[in-house]
Amino acid sequence: MKILVLNSGSSSIKYQLFRCADWQVLAAGAIERIGEGHGELTLTWMDGSGTWRNERTDAPSATHHDGLKRIIASLRGIGALADASELTAVGHRVVHGGEGFHTPTVVDDDVIAAIRQMIPLAPLHNPANLDGILVARALFPTVPQVAVFDTAFHQTMPRTAYRYAIPDYLYREHRVRRYGFHGTSHQFVGQRAAAWLGRSFGQVNLITLHLGNGASATAIRRGSSIDTSMGMTPLEGLVMGTRCGDIDPAVHFYLGEHLGLDNQTLEELLNRQSGLLGLCGVNDMRQILRLAEDGDSNAELAIGITCHRIRKYIGAYYAELGTVDAIVFTGGIGENAAEIRARACAGLERLGIEIDATANSAAASGERSIARPGSAVQVLVIPTNEELQIAREALEAVG
Repeated sequence: MKILVLNSGSSSIKYQLFRCADWQVLAAGAIERIGEGHGELTLTWMDGSGTWRNERTDAPSATHHDGLKRIIASLRGIGALADASELTAVGHRVVHGGEGFHTPTVVDDDVIAAIRQMIPLAPLHNPANLDGILVARALFPTVPQVAVFDTAFHQTMPRTAYRYAIPDYLYREHRVRRYGFHGTSHQFVGQRAAAWLGRSFGQVNLITLHLGNGASATAIRRGSSIDTSMGMTPLEGLVMGTRCGDIDPAVHFYLGEHLGLDNQTLEELLNRQSGLLGLCGVNDMRQILRLAEDGDSNAELAIGITCHRIRKYIGAYYAELGTVDAIVFTGGIGENAAEIRARACAGLERLGIEIDATANSAAASGERSIARPGSAVQVLVIPTNEELQIAREALEAVG
């Protein structure tokens, strides 16, 4: 029994192949620059002696269909996947499922139609996710395809959290509301945090912080999402690599009127030219931290605004939850940027959130606590593993 997990982007397909018995990764990698006339396939796998191997090859692919065929050929070439009969399911990351999907769902024509209907709400993601599903269906017609939605975990939010204060018909007729994203990641690290605390997921209150190029915060009460920072689209909330996060809606009107910017230009400005990139010209937090050390004032400002926003969300979600068992950092920045973790939690000692400076700054990986001994609220760093979560949910969906 094996499960193939696909994360299909506009010009790439990331993949992992799992063995269901022990959730061992048999192979992983990506094919990139699809449709660009040249491309590259990366493959990491464990050989018969238990040694991890890495391979990088040229792999020009005109379409996602070509790209996935190359991936399958490479998996067969190393003996990881003999044929489709070894696959229990193919799990697909789908960014936006709207209100219709609360759980992982076996794909049929109705599901495909529903994912297509959500394209206006996630125009950068859902079309590529759908391409991956359609290609996998064509190549593996007898294997169940399972869609795992980024929005599904947040469907437990109460109306007070997901409704916007706009005319009711905009929600009823056009589904304008907060949906939230990164749900697969928040759910995975939340479950791992509960295990770290020695309790079930349904017994803990958590604030999970997925910090990367895309970033979001979630309040989890007894295993269910009750609020999250991203909204109808992934633009709302925390400061991100190129996305502005929370902003006065009237800024759109002002820029349109005074600079003559149309909607498409505004969308490009706020999604791809703002955030860290807009503040200091760089969207890689590692580079920004180095620039700040060298005295770059714009880099220091970008860090300050980022941590200020995170701290605001921690405070707000603490108030919503009433009691918090743990703060959880994950994502590329959350797992690796000790300074961001420290500054995001600075001044929160009165809330029982105390970081141990030595533990926080130690060169370490894997799941770990960075809380000061005696801290009323645990502070954890937990690497996310969305692919493993998707694999598990795909297996559950097919029974």
